[in-house]
Amino acid sequence: MIYKRVALIGLGLIAGSIALAAKRRGLAETVVGTARTAQTRETAQKIGLVDEVFETPEQAVKDADLVILCVPVGAMAAVAAQIGPHLKAGCVISDVGSVKQAVIDAVSPHLPDGVIFIPAHPLAGTEHSGPEAGFATLFDNRFCLLTPTDAAPVNEVARYRDFWEQMGAKVEQMDAEHHDRVLAVTSHVPHIIAYTMVGVADDLRRVTNSEVIKYSAAGFRDFTRIAASDPTMWRDVFLNNEAATLEILGRFTEELFALQRAIRKGDGELLFDYFTRTRAIRRGILDAGQDTDAPDFGRTRSD
Repeated sequence: MIYKRVALIGLGLIAGSIALAAKRRGLAETVVGTARTAQTRETAQKIGLVDEVFETPEQAVKDADLVILCVPVGAMAAVAAQIGPHLKAGCVISDVGSVKQAVIDAVSPHLPDGVIFIPAHPLAGTEHSGPEAGFATLFDNRFCLLTPTDAAPVNEVARYRDFWEQMGAKVEQMDAEHHDRVLAVTSHVPHIIAYTMVGVADDLRRVTNSEVIKYSAAGFRDFTRIAASDPTMWRDVFLNNEAATLEILGRFTEELFALQRAIRKGDGELLFDYFTRTRAIRRGILDAGQDTDAPDFGRTRSD
């Protein structure tokens, strides 16, 4: 056991997976939670996702040794203000947001002295949401990035790192600004590109008798999986990582113009060299164990 009492604010995919993973490894004596809607709370209670479900965040964090904010980035400040006066001294508070500097700026002012803030970002998820979407192995062999503030004691950061590692994650530490720039490349901009491509297909669907949907090949199908992600979460990600997202979008636009020019000019050599270089990135991801080269990306099929 690493923490006696863990409180989860929000009971969706990530929170549910934390609860199940922590129980699987015996990392907490008690895991409790709360959610904004009564329906979510009732579902979590019904399936036994956590040991106890509370109606309010204030009730959930009482006597908690670890509190994890599993809410959209745009809701972090309000939740922190709500629970701040109810956090006990020595409590560790963390989050699972995809943006880190904005979360630090939003949460820090509401934390009382004696509370330890260790922001985190597990790089794991699916296109599904809600309390029934969680599963205990979600974090296995996936990275979790910690961006602790300077005030966080080294021993507490090590303790929290151990918590994530025992849930199956590979943990690394970096500063918040660097995190936001890296994730703009690896996650945020790819998502906005997927949303855009699916939006284009939606427009074309109206003039092709739905053939865009009917004949979807793997490339477009994978775009739709990404674009099916939680709209509230991704709205908040883009609004709270504006600078890094716009910088990477600018670079993407420059690369896109270069490829357009090569296609227009029939420059096959440039296209071949470019695609060869980008293919190597895929090999690097496989070598790092962050995906599989099994047929159809390892998807399972039912008869």
